[in-house]
Amino acid sequence: MEVMDAVVPDKGEDQEEEDSGGVEIIYDEPTVEVEYDDPVITETDDDITMTTRRRKITRTKYRIQETSSSTKKTTMTTAAKLYGKDLSEYDDVDVDELLSQLTPEEINILAKEVDPDDSFMPPSQRCSYECTKTPTGPLNRKKLIEHINKQALETPDIPEIKPYVPGVVRGKKWIPPVTESLKEKEVNEQIAIDLGEEYEQALSNATEDEIIDLAAILGFHSMMNQDQYHASLLNSGQPLGMGWDGITKASQPKVFPMDPPNDTDVDDTIRRVREDDHLLADVNWNNIKNISDEKFMQLFEAIENNTHLETLSLTNVGLTDKAAQRLADALEKNSTLRVLNVETNFISPPVIVKLVKSLLNTKAIEEFRCSNQRSQVLGNKIEMEITQLVEQNPTLLRLGLHLEFNDARHRVAAHLQRNIDRIVRVEKKSYRQKKLQGHEANEADTNK
Repeated sequence: MEVMDAVVPDKGEDQEEEDSGGVEIIYDEPTVEVEYDDPVITETDDDITMTTRRRKITRTKYRIQETSSSTKKTTMTTAAKLYGKDLSEYDDVDVDELLSQLTPEEINILAKEVDPDDSFMPPSQRCSYECTKTPTGPLNRKKLIEHINKQALETPDIPEIKPYVPGVVRGKKWIPPVTESLKEKEVNEQIAIDLGEEYEQALSNATEDEIIDLAAILGFHSMMNQDQYHASLLNSGQPLGMGWDGITKASQPKVFPMDPPNDTDVDDTIRRVREDDHLLADVNWNNIKNISDEKFMQLFEAIENNTHLETLSLTNVGLTDKAAQRLADALEKNSTLRVLNVETNFISPPVIVKLVKSLLNTKAIEEFRCSNQRSQVLGNKIEMEITQLVEQNPTLLRLGLHLEFNDARHRVAAHLQRNIDRIVRVEKKSYRQKKLQGHEANEADTNK
């Protein structure tokens, strides 16, 4: 019995090739396979009959390739290789026939080596799980850990080939290769520098003190200590035993006297500010302890109507938010104050913003310092608000405030520089005008 997979007429000699829009049929060699079915045994009363069926299968393969009447396409294929070995000889091998000849043990070994790369298969079929024991029950983690510890304690250690003896090296001791260090190479290498005959003669005849003075002049600070450096600058001679080969010792710290306490009379200052004393232009309450909020309120109330005060310093006086808010209200009305310093106090970031905002009302403050407060970090929002307020102030020249973000620092520094440049231009212009007026006045006097 013959079974044909595809019925295609053979291409004879007299048959012309049909060109149907550039379609070409390519025929391969036909293959013939013979298969035998299992024998069927039939028993009757007289005899036993055994029947065997044979099937002959002829397969003819063909490929359809599109071509053009004016263009020929040549397709070249490279034979598949595995580890440099050609696999084309295994193209005609029947894999099912090879697998049918393997034993179950060999199939299991093959299954371990081959991992079917198919994501649609369940993991239980892809993994080679070999545990054939039936589960004894649910997982008991405590008993499992106890069993593992017991098994580890009962398992004897692997005996050592050579027993350990204190002080005896077992095996070959590793000795690192001898390599010349980088410092030794630098010492051994000699760099020839041609300084000229005049400089070489001067350096060869120079004393050690003169070479140290030359190093100080050239700025070689790492080659000398502070005593040698200052002695060279002052031309007072080098200390004894402090040459190139001498022992470098730490310099004794200089003792400076303590600053005298601030003995400013708080009540008298408040009275003079309230009376608008024309001789009082600078108020300095720095480092005065135990100033009450009532005193601060009286001072700030008096500043509102003062027309002669120019500098107010309140550093390290324990200024709080309550008093600082009253100071902000006073700054909105005072037009003569030029310098304000409230560093090292207990002012919160929102109140600092209010102080900077109060400077915009009269636009008289040229220097404002407010660093080292209770909160060291202001935050991005507060710094951006301060930056916008500073950019609106045309008179502020110096700002003492720590800004963490680069954008805020750069914008504030650029705006302060623009204010300084504008002031310099105005002063130069006024100076030229005064000089021109004076020159014209002198000419008028000479003409008379």
